[in-house]
Amino acid sequence: MRAGIIVNVTRADRHRLEAIVSDRSAPQKHVWRANIILATAEGCGTAEIMRRSGKSKPVVWRWQARFMAEGVEGLTRDKTRKPGKQPLPTGTVQRVVDLALGPPPGEATHWTGRMLAKAAGVSLRSVQRILEAHQLAPHRIRTFKLSNDPKFAEKLKDVVGLYVDPPAHAVVLSVDEKSQIQALDRTQPGLPMKPGRAGTMTHDYKRHGTTTLFAALNILDGTVIGHNMQRHRHQEFIRFLNTIEEQVPVGKVIHAIVDNYATHKHPKMRQWLARHPRWTFHFTPTSASWLNAVEGFFAKLTRRRLKRGVFRSVVDLQVAINRFVAETNADPKPFVWTADPKRVLAAIKRGKQTLESLH
Repeated sequence: MRAGIIVNVTRADRHRLEAIVSDRSAPQKHVWRANIILATAEGCGTAEIMRRSGKSKPVVWRWQARFMAEGVEGLTRDKTRKPGKQPLPTGTVQRVVDLALGPPPGEATHWTGRMLAKAAGVSLRSVQRILEAHQLAPHRIRTFKLSNDPKFAEKLKDVVGLYVDPPAHAVVLSVDEKSQIQALDRTQPGLPMKPGRAGTMTHDYKRHGTTTLFAALNILDGTVIGHNMQRHRHQEFIRFLNTIEEQVPVGKVIHAIVDNYATHKHPKMRQWLARHPRWTFHFTPTSASWLNAVEGFFAKLTRRRLKRGVFRSVVDLQVAINRFVAETNADPKPFVWTADPKRVLAAIKRGKQTLESLH
């Protein structure tokens, strides 16, 4: 025991300390403090108390002194600490926000955290807290493109109408092509994932050629008709439509949703449509390919099969794509449109008004 410290534990104090130790709901910090005093009352030295409690010598001495001064009550409460740093003044916070919303100095295209901290005279962590509180992220950017199609609303309602309420005795197909899919082979084998390390692959690659996937997504049942071709001209597109024509039962009207790619409006393409009266093309608005449901299938194909794939030839690439299409058709999911067209039109209107105000 520390020199000059005498701990007197009365019978009443002992009962209270033992009650704290035996109470399963008592905070653990109260339990080990009580054990220190009980061990002291048994005549144990500081080394023994440290061994039993697992605490350091200063901690043992501190709580012995606290018990001598305040009794059992002193063990069950913590002393108040000095207040932390004062929060930043409102003016400083507003200055950081104003800077983040404005252009950066010099030739930089955007603010960084350290640039803001230097300009406002505060710490980087303070800037991070302010940006987080105001939901600002100067280092991030999202791409967009507003359609300038004068018939945007009309085409939007036409396409969404097919998604929400398809005609009876008809097949609704979302048709498009994913061109220039590269057959990329890595220069070295990748390393597998393990705890603490993500999977790896080389940054460089060998390019063995490209292919184009023509795909038609059946809105009603979620199946995909796919065909790989070397090019994506109107000749290949007509060949793909002939493939669809063979697979869709006779007597079914076909409504095809396509974008404004020149191939889809070629004169020979119009002649083909004239010879196949059960086909009707519905064009998405200009710069609105997101309205075409098959784009979702292309995105899934890219994420799950192409981005990390290793293909040693175009044939390997085409085989992998065909297997992915077959796997999708084995467990298809019908396409469900959930967005309200009125909200889409309102968002487009707000975007155009904002662009006009900037100009």
